[in-house]
Amino acid sequence: MKAFAELYARLDATTSSNAKLAALVDYFSAAEPADAAWAVYFLSGGRPRQLVPTRLMRELAMDAANLPEWLFEESYQAVGDLAETVSLLVPTAEHSSNDGLAQWMEEKLLPLRGEPPEVLADRLPPLWRQLDRQSLMVCLKLITGAFRVGVSKLLVTRALATMTGLDAKRIAQRLVGYTDLSNRPDASAYERLVAQESADEHAQRGGQPYPFFLAHPLQLPVEQFEQTLGPPSAWQVEWKWDGIRAQLVKRDGRLWVWSRGEELISERFPELDELAPRLLDGTVIDGELVVWKHAPDATASQADLMQDAAELDSQTLNEQVEGELERFGIQPFALLQQRIGRKTLSKKILQDVPVAVLGYDLLEWEGRDWRSHPQHERRAQLEAVITACASPRLMPSPKLTANTWAELAEQREASRSLGVEGMMLKARDALYGVGRTKDMGVWWKWKIDPFSVDAVLIYAQRGHGRRASLYSDYTFAVWDGPPGAKERTLVPFAKAYSGLTDEEMRKVDAIVRKTTVEKFGPVRSVTPTLVFELGFEGIALSKRHKSGIAVRFPRMLRWRQDKPVEEADTLANLQDLLQ
Repeated sequence: MKAFAELYARLDATTSSNAKLAALVDYFSAAEPADAAWAVYFLSGGRPRQLVPTRLMRELAMDAANLPEWLFEESYQAVGDLAETVSLLVPTAEHSSNDGLAQWMEEKLLPLRGEPPEVLADRLPPLWRQLDRQSLMVCLKLITGAFRVGVSKLLVTRALATMTGLDAKRIAQRLVGYTDLSNRPDASAYERLVAQESADEHAQRGGQPYPFFLAHPLQLPVEQFEQTLGPPSAWQVEWKWDGIRAQLVKRDGRLWVWSRGEELISERFPELDELAPRLLDGTVIDGELVVWKHAPDATASQADLMQDAAELDSQTLNEQVEGELERFGIQPFALLQQRIGRKTLSKKILQDVPVAVLGYDLLEWEGRDWRSHPQHERRAQLEAVITACASPRLMPSPKLTANTWAELAEQREASRSLGVEGMMLKARDALYGVGRTKDMGVWWKWKIDPFSVDAVLIYAQRGHGRRASLYSDYTFAVWDGPPGAKERTLVPFAKAYSGLTDEEMRKVDAIVRKTTVEKFGPVRSVTPTLVFELGFEGIALSKRHKSGIAVRFPRMLRWRQDKPVEEADTLANLQDLLQ
């Protein structure tokens, strides 16, 4: 644990990528494989479930430090991080444990999950007394599931590649699925990560997916597209779907479904199992998992749509699927969220929220890696695979065509009515890369402008990390009546923390402190004086929110210092956006 805590300190003390890379290489070069396995897991974004209730952690810390609750809470608000607060308040201990990270996780920390409070109260203080202040802070972050440090998975990949001399793309491929909740890191898993390449490695992959290729945002005026990108004929153009990016992996007679977050989600979408006997072993498809509902007045069923797919050429198949998408309708992402958050799936939810996959790339075919084939070849073979599959659960993402970028821009105006986020542009000769890179070709995401409303800041809370001392997390509201109404109130509808510059954040923080009305633990209510333009990707009805509306990915677009609070938008404005 001490060596991992020292690595954390080195990483946290610098913003230099080269310095962080050097620290990672030093650690992995000296660490035991079992400890390195857990380090890769945490540094790559692995988050095991919380082991101990935070309320109990607070109580034990107050007892150990002999502090009243009010003083502990004031200290926590000043520091902004629970693990750091506890490590600063409890009595200093000498580091007496020589156990490594793996031993701490497997023998001391993971067994805490599910234990009753009285058992935890007996076990935790003696564990704390084995660690110095830095190691205790890191240990507490692991216990609460709040471990974060300024390291990306890409940097971990580079460190392992530097240490082993392997291609970073090979390390990235082996890391896919490593942080899934069902995975328990161990020495053998780490040794496979850093092993030299073998001839039969691909055949032993089982259900492991490939690293996802990511798109770059395209933010040019359409008038500059021709000069920058060339003609539309050089690009494969598709809709940008608002669903879950997923890979279907068919190997060894089984089907695995992986999300872009490298989470195994097969059990959440059991209806996709019907694809297993229809796809050949050694097939991996990249696509979008969406809710696709049959319109009541449609004359054909989803099954009818694909029943004769084998008789259609690729152009006809794309045209027919696009027409069906308009008639059947891709449903809002909010509906898909009903499936994501459920541990058990009733017959009703499976019937009311049916899913399908819109395939847009072929990564493996007949057991061979196809990522080095050009985009247009992969697409042609994908269409053949989907045609042979002939299932309503798997359809091709329709391709869009036009002679000019202006024509495509006109088509893009229909995005919201189709429930999509804009367009994807994929170079026809692009290979399938790893992550957000341009060394093997390029994908662009040409998104439509976000929804936006002018909203009023009514609550503020301190941030985390470098913003722990600033009120940077805000709750926004709109009016429940039109301007001029005698009695109207502000109704909260969204929270946001991103979009302002550091300088703007400091100015808002000062205003929050001056205009505070009440304190509710870490939250302050303020006199409504500030208006911000909020942007968000989607909007839906919600029974869980007081406003009756939920928005997706809210962020601050700008501070409307020119607009008085009375002129902020209303619930009626939000309801208009629903239409």
